[in-house]
Amino acid sequence: MNLREQREKLEKEILSPYAALACESRGRAREEDKDDIRTDFARDRDRILHCKSFRRLKQKTQVFLSPQGDHYRTRMTHTLEVTQIARTISRALMLNEDLTEAIGLGHDIGHTPYGHAGERALDALCPGGFKHYLQSVRVCEKLEKDRRGLNLTFETLNGLACHTEGPKAATLEGQVVRFADRIAFLNHDFEDSVSAGAVTEAMLPDLVHERLGDSKSKRITTLIRSLIDNYHDGILAMDEATEEAFMVFNDFMYDTIYLNTEGKPKEEEHKVYGIVESLYDYYHRNPDSMPAFYVETAFSEGVDRAVTDYISGMSDEYATARFEDLFIPKSWPVNLN
Repeated sequence: MNLREQREKLEKEILSPYAALACESRGRAREEDKDDIRTDFARDRDRILHCKSFRRLKQKTQVFLSPQGDHYRTRMTHTLEVTQIARTISRALMLNEDLTEAIGLGHDIGHTPYGHAGERALDALCPGGFKHYLQSVRVCEKLEKDRRGLNLTFETLNGLACHTEGPKAATLEGQVVRFADRIAFLNHDFEDSVSAGAVTEAMLPDLVHERLGDSKSKRITTLIRSLIDNYHDGILAMDEATEEAFMVFNDFMYDTIYLNTEGKPKEEEHKVYGIVESLYDYYHRNPDSMPAFYVETAFSEGVDRAVTDYISGMSDEYATARFEDLFIPKSWPVNLN
């Protein structure tokens, strides 16, 4: 029995009857030989971790554009925090940590530059709209590794597709990541908002302080414990009092931070729409100006699809550089002699 088979045997013996077992995966779009060391879910995790789209998350905005300081979250650090919260919950419930980690690490690799503002801008321009969670699936299936894709398992792809809205994931591990994503971004985005001077701890509704706690650490712990303590027979949910406070926290963040473009530093977001719209229009009119990879997409799937793939895959810095290169006049020396 090789190491993978030993691990699969151990999963059967120790994991919850509601956990996803690697040996019972619904498989990949293209069949592959099994690895001697890693289970299929562990291989998914590693493929996501080592892909180019994952590395670009380090230069993609989480909430605040171009913050001055090293401690604000990026899309990368958000992803790591989501994954750790999800693993904590999965371990407590004896679910499959490899699958949980794969979904957690990959859930935002289809996200646009410039955070929520970038997604809203592209959603308004792309025929049929744009959803980052569906783009994450597309990245894994069709764009990575020169169109070969990462060939992930059904369970991982399903978790990516269902991590934000729509139907629940087919696995409890995917459902855990959906909860972990909201727990992470509400808490760390609030912390960043306090650091940015956009809000203060005292502005949080009293119900949030009373039921969840008066610090980020306490709130995260309360939310995780509620999910663990109320888990029953494969059903993942919070107790009513905690869920009510969680929704109040959610509404506060959307009203005060996510959808509020007044005041610093969110007032800069309106510039994102101009950048994304200008890039989209330019490349739509000049598709041959895109890298060859996306020119091929334009021929096979249409210009709109190609431009959407190109822009959504950009980091903040790359998108800004392309905008400056295309639309900002360059300086040139003047000889006064």
